[in-house]
Amino acid sequence: MLSILWGIVVLLVAFWVLGLVFHIAGNLIHMALLIAIALAIYNFFKARDV
Repeated sequence: MLSILWGIVVLLVAFWVLGLVFHIAGNLIHMALLIAIALAIYNFFKARDV
């Protein structure tokens, strides 16, 4: 499950970079990046509790 979430984080960050380069879906891409960062932080703290 953890690898799936990290895959989603990487995918969302990649879409964010593509959005910056090609100037497409600006606000949508930034929201996706915020979700990716939130998931990464959640997983970081979740992994430390175990």
